[in-house]
Amino acid sequence: MSNAYLNISEVTIDFPTENGFYRALENVNLGIGKGEFVSLIGHSGCGKSTVLNIVAGMHQATTGGVLLEEKEVNEPGPDRAVVFQNHSLLPWLTSYQNVELAVNTVFKNKKSKAEIKEWINHNLELVHMGHAKDKLPSEISGGMKQRVGIARALAMEPKILLMDEPFGALDALTRAHLQDSVMEIHADLGNTMIMITHDVDEAVLLSDRIVMMTNGPAATIGEILDIDLERPRNRLELADNEKFNHYRAEVLRFLHDRHKKAA
Repeated sequence: MSNAYLNISEVTIDFPTENGFYRALENVNLGIGKGEFVSLIGHSGCGKSTVLNIVAGMHQATTGGVLLEEKEVNEPGPDRAVVFQNHSLLPWLTSYQNVELAVNTVFKNKKSKAEIKEWINHNLELVHMGHAKDKLPSEISGGMKQRVGIARALAMEPKILLMDEPFGALDALTRAHLQDSVMEIHADLGNTMIMITHDVDEAVLLSDRIVMMTNGPAATIGEILDIDLERPRNRLELADNEKFNHYRAEVLRFLHDRHKKAA
């Protein structure tokens, strides 16, 4: 996909260590279309977060690079917003103020004060957090904090939303609610989304494609699985869906094979 919306091309990255260079990734090639939802999955240490950090502009590839709409990515920017496993909200700011900080960074001279206020409230409502906009992070649950983190990222109107195990620290029920919210947002906004996950069911439920990484060092893309399930998707209906369970088995087989090779 050389003409893809986002192009990860021939990416290799070496990190210096006391014992010489450690090659985390080798020759990673991936094209992602506009509006696509792609999950990266693989065992710990397979370089998933490193791929995400290179797209975010937080790491520089040793060779190769990333193009977003044909422009080279070499530093962080508001066109690529990141949602981490740890919500990373500022504890002394309310939910509203945490989103406001991001909005002011991007839109300070582009929107009026009234438009900024409306935009912040709109994004909090999008993640069902309008009722808690005046609460501090210490006054809301882990799932609610993560919703505010997603609102903050969306409020920047990024071209790509990058999510690094965004639901990894949450209980199963909260995780399910947030997965449903992300599916709703993706359907409404048509964002391009890249998500790292260890959860096979989550990857199949949310993704258009699942990118399966080989083990490190010198990790690369092992297989890519196209998920041909109609949207909107309902987790309860998919539980007994033959195609869903086939995709799930394919990812589990890949991970199991890699685990055996590593053992």
